[in-house]
Amino acid sequence: MATPLHSASTTDSTEAKVLAPLPYELPPLPYAETALEPVISARTVGLHHGTHQRGYLDKLAKLVVGTRFANMSLEGIIHATSGVAAHAAIFNNAAQAWNHAFYWRSLAPNGGGRLPAPLAARAEASFGTIEAMIAKLSAAAVGEFGSGWAWLVQDGANLHVMTTANAGTPLTERLRPLLAIDVWEHAYYLDVESRRADYVKGVMDRLINWQFAYDNLGA
Repeated sequence: MATPLHSASTTDSTEAKVLAPLPYELPPLPYAETALEPVISARTVGLHHGTHQRGYLDKLAKLVVGTRFANMSLEGIIHATSGVAAHAAIFNNAAQAWNHAFYWRSLAPNGGGRLPAPLAARAEASFGTIEAMIAKLSAAAVGEFGSGWAWLVQDGANLHVMTTANAGTPLTERLRPLLAIDVWEHAYYLDVESRRADYVKGVMDRLINWQFAYDNLGA
């Protein structure tokens, strides 16, 4: 089982079991920066985690000073600010911090391969075949226009593939995220330039963490 990163509180039973820590601590990677090579280089991982993800947390810390959000968990901030134009900057930075913490756990050295049996059964019930689910998730990640995320999510007994633009997250849709693929350019550009499809194929073939998806699966 994956080691969970628990926040102080959760706001909805549909949220994933593995959550980002309270703001504004940068969660450590669950593996070495070199562990995802050759699909994702240590240079990309270091920049992505140490600069981009840290940047969202640092900005969030400044934005919430003196507000009612200052002592909330990331999930609490996301739910409290979603759709509120006046708090868009707070939402964007909180959601991106959460999404990134979840993304790193969605990858694993020597990932890919077979799904745990209960997850495989749920995938077949929802998509017809495991191959169909993988193809749909891959196509969603490649096809998302601009910056965003591709997700495998759970809604009750069913699994779905969805995408979100920019800082969007399934948490605001009351869906349980199981896996995330970051398709912002900073996730892959240093390694494959604009060839997002190559990055997605490498992730799906060699890095995707099916065990983590299973760990997040609800009843």
